[in-house]
Amino acid sequence: MHSNLDILPLQAEDRSCWEALWTAYLAFYDTTLAPEVIDLSFARYCDPARTDMLGWLAWRGGAAVGLVHVITHAHGWKPAPVTYLQDLFVVSEARGARIGAALIDHVCRDAAQAGRPSVYWLTQSHNSTARKLYDRVAHDTGFIKYAK
Repeated sequence: MHSNLDILPLQAEDRSCWEALWTAYLAFYDTTLAPEVIDLSFARYCDPARTDMLGWLAWRGGAAVGLVHVITHAHGWKPAPVTYLQDLFVVSEARGARIGAALIDHVCRDAAQAGRPSVYWLTQSHNSTARKLYDRVAHDTGFIKYAK
């Protein structure tokens, strides 16, 4: 990881920085969320009493340049809980600086320290930029997501 990169838990005072990143992430996926859903998600990620929804920001030079959110849950095939890396985003001007990899590494270290040794995530099949990173740091399980 870069020595000038700090990955810190999401705090209430980070709202404006987080929301700028979150809005850009949602725009990348051509989606929007109702303001009350954004408020609820932010509150959940910042709540220190919650262990099932966690969030971090990547900071470089005093600016928030990336975010990651995870959801932890029990798993029917494993005795230990698992970590679902739900959202990962790095601002376009900071891409290629291994910030995404640093965020994934941070999530994996946090998960292992908390007794959740399995981390997984999804991405769109045509997201070739992200998939280059994911292919480098993990393995494709071959699963396809369905939703109803």
